[in-house]
Amino acid sequence: MDIVTDGPVLLLAGDFDVRSTWEVRTAVYEALAAHDHVVVDLTDVGSVDVTALKVLAAASRQAVREGHHLTLRGCNGAVRRLLHMTHLIRVVEVERHAATA
Repeated sequence: MDIVTDGPVLLLAGDFDVRSTWEVRTAVYEALAAHDHVVVDLTDVGSVDVTALKVLAAASRQAVREGHHLTLRGCNGAVRRLLHMTHLIRVVEVERHAATA
């Protein structure tokens, strides 16, 4: 898993699964400590498992408790389906379209 931090945006690339959750979790919480609104961009993520999505859901809940905000960007159809199947879509915010520069 490659993680590039661009201010409040975390760009993830590779497979986001149980093996990379600790690394992503750490990066997300560090970003939330520095910014009120953090975006996790999954555009270049090849595959995601439920454990990885649970990490993002937990971070989203924690962000809300602390008055911050976490948004997922670049979720492909498979990620969106998994979010719906696991009901995690109720916990995380997903951007409809990536912001243009």
